[in-house]
Amino acid sequence: MKTVTVHDPMFRRLSRNVLLRHGLMALLSAGLVLIFAAIHGEWSPMHRWNRALADASLVLVALSMGLGPLARLLRPAVLVLPYRRESGIYGCLLALAHAGIILVGWVEWDLMRLFGFEWNPELLSYVMFQHGFGLANAIGIAALLLAVLLATTSSDVAMRRLGVSGWKFLQMGVLPLWWLSVAHVAYFLFMHFLSFHRATPEPNPLQYWFVGLVVLVLGLRLAAYLKTIGGRRIPESQDERAKHAPI
Repeated sequence: MKTVTVHDPMFRRLSRNVLLRHGLMALLSAGLVLIFAAIHGEWSPMHRWNRALADASLVLVALSMGLGPLARLLRPAVLVLPYRRESGIYGCLLALAHAGIILVGWVEWDLMRLFGFEWNPELLSYVMFQHGFGLANAIGIAALLLAVLLATTSSDVAMRRLGVSGWKFLQMGVLPLWWLSVAHVAYFLFMHFLSFHRATPEPNPLQYWFVGLVVLVLGLRLAAYLKTIGGRRIPESQDERAKHAPI
């Protein structure tokens, strides 16, 4: 079987066809949003689309996280490696739309409510009402800001201006972005509706799919790491072993 490399003509065509990649990723994004909206069809419109955008965004960020390790493990997967950039960009766009719905439809532009506070008319001041909600949203905002930074620098122009080393260092921010996103989503999937003062709805059907996605990404990255360090391990010669042998 022919080995696929970055010098393969097909790889070069896919890499250079930015419009194709953006078009396909836009279709994938729209499809994911519609699928998740159908899954959440019994929810109110605001929560339905808010959740659908968030779920689709997480899948795209997971795709961005997983394509690199997958290409290291399976050489033919190098053909889709260029889509890692677009998947991250569209994941960021969906996250921005998700945040917009939260601001307009849930907290109604009241930033104090976004961080778990509610207005108390008796005290004439805001009081902390939902500690977890505020912390989860603070984590989500941190993830969103990082996502915007990474998305706006995910281009060849940014790479040239920052230099390869500086650009690669900046793009390593995808790791904290992923784990911040996981923490944010995990709260709303597993903990938000457990408060005693709030009616508990039926469990979200995507809870364990979410767990599976996180495990899959972690497994891919771990397997790729083990393969990388295994390939770089050079057996010691007999002379080298003799130098370190106990006397």
